[in-house]
Amino acid sequence: MESLLAHIARKERHRLRVVQVDVDERSDVAKRLGVDVAPTLVLVRGKRPIARIEGRASAPLIEAMLDEHLAAGAAAVV
Repeated sequence: MESLLAHIARKERHRLRVVQVDVDERSDVAKRLGVDVAPTLVLVRGKRPIARIEGRASAPLIEAMLDEHLAAGAAAVV
């Protein structure tokens, strides 16, 4: 999933920022975002999670989530 997210980060670099968080090292961030399963993709806007995908995800699924939520403004994917 890392290469897929790297591709999305390059493709959408003007609309979002992709950040990878090691949940073992940053359990505080995982707890704040409600991450219980790895991998989990969390779309964050204004420090609040607005969408998530748990488990492995395909490019079309991730892009559909981004298109739905990014039309209204910038976000970060964690």
